[in-house]
Amino acid sequence: MKILLLGKNGQVGWELQRSLAPLGEVIALGSDSADFTDLESLAKTVREIAPDVIVNAAAHTAVDRAESEPELARTINALAPGVLAAEAKRLGVWLVHYSTDYVFDGSGDEPWLETDLTGPLSGYGASKLEGEQLIQQSGCKHLIFRTSWVYGARGGNFAKTMLRLGQERESMKVIDDQMGAPTGAELLSDVTAHAIRTALMNPDVSGLYHLVASGETSWHGYASFVLAFARQAGVPLKVATIEAVPTSAFPTAATRPHNSRLSTGKLTSAFGLHLPHWQVGVTRMLTEILEK
Repeated sequence: MKILLLGKNGQVGWELQRSLAPLGEVIALGSDSADFTDLESLAKTVREIAPDVIVNAAAHTAVDRAESEPELARTINALAPGVLAAEAKRLGVWLVHYSTDYVFDGSGDEPWLETDLTGPLSGYGASKLEGEQLIQQSGCKHLIFRTSWVYGARGGNFAKTMLRLGQERESMKVIDDQMGAPTGAELLSDVTAHAIRTALMNPDVSGLYHLVASGETSWHGYASFVLAFARQAGVPLKVATIEAVPTSAFPTAATRPHNSRLSTGKLTSAFGLHLPHWQVGVTRMLTEILEK
């Protein structure tokens, strides 16, 4: 089996190179080989490789910058996935794509279902929603995974920022009115590989799924967990207080949803999965980066 992986250098793409390897030949491309702003070239690349599965981990993820460059965000997050979907349909192959909790308006406090009405608050969220819709409208066999608060041991992430600030400052302010589940790129990639194996045997699983670690927390709760773990691990921290503040304390160009909880019942039922608590993945990530 030949798998075309796009966005190989991102946090999820990096982990996918590992998790997909046992399934078949993985042709992993970055932006230098697959330019998502050149749609004709992108389609040509897919045709030349003629894969059995396309996994798209590429995206415009600079949420605030998407507000000032909406056309670029739309091209990368919507139009390019639409092209991939059209090629997947033409080839009769599977397309795996990642979306976001930002397709919702963040209201309420219940976990969002796949069937709930969407209402993105930002240009980034709107572009990701359009990408979902173009894939669904293409008629190709697809797995769309909506996720949230993604992190990886490789590259920058929220936990690393908290560790740095915790060593530099005596007090910190962290948002406590946004709720979600920190989800590791490692978990996303492992579930993807499992889902692809299932999909190849059972095409009926084609569709949209929510994929996040279990449990929930706020950014303040996340930061508190990270710093408590670091202190116990012997990291010299200066921080003494972590003040909980509302989102309004940190104005941003793009509006963030307050409720990023995603219900994963559909995913766990369809693929026979158990999703670990978010603290399990964060602990593993922290152990890895603190040992370096």
